Amino acid sequence: MTERGEVQVRAGEEGDLPDLTDIYNHYVRETPVTFDTEPLTAEARRPWLLSHPKDGPHRLLVALDAESNRLLGYATSSPFRPRPAYSTSVEVSVYLAPDVCGRGVGTLLYEHLFDAIGGEDVHRAYAGIAQPNEASVRLHARFGFRHIGTYGEVGRKFGRYWDVAWYEKPLNP
Repeated sequence: MTERGEVQVRAGEEGDLPDLTDIYNHYVRETPVTFDTEPLTAEARRPWLLSHPKDGPHRLLVALDAESNRLLGYATSSPFRPRPAYSTSVEVSVYLAPDVCGRGVGTLLYEHLFDAIGGEDVHRAYAGIAQPNEASVRLHARFGFRHIGTYGEVGRKFGRYWDVAWYEKPLNP
């Protein structure tokens, strides 16, 4: 896959769960970008998948290689916090198969995600990025996110502490 035209984006489905879990577990095992420390099963991820319907402010979009139908990555908008006053804020994220990073798939997913939630009652999008992660910082800057603060040494993984930088994007006024 080298051209964005070879990638299709659609809502995530229950049949995607094994591939979604495999992609996520790569980041659990190999990187500090998620603070989960043990790989998850597809069954354990099912409630997460079901919390992202095909419409509304909380979405799960997947990118597929049009030729092979291979799942290349996904983007989500999820509740920022559980209390009702936070309902117009979402936390967004992108996870990609490691071999497709840097090929525009994350950008394509975010284009579709922000288009999908553009008509929803969403006022702000937030992204927490474990540091360092220059690729994610660049992706979020491309979409108009601005750095609003950093939680120092907020998570411990792989025997060390990690900072999380928080980014904010205004959406609907």
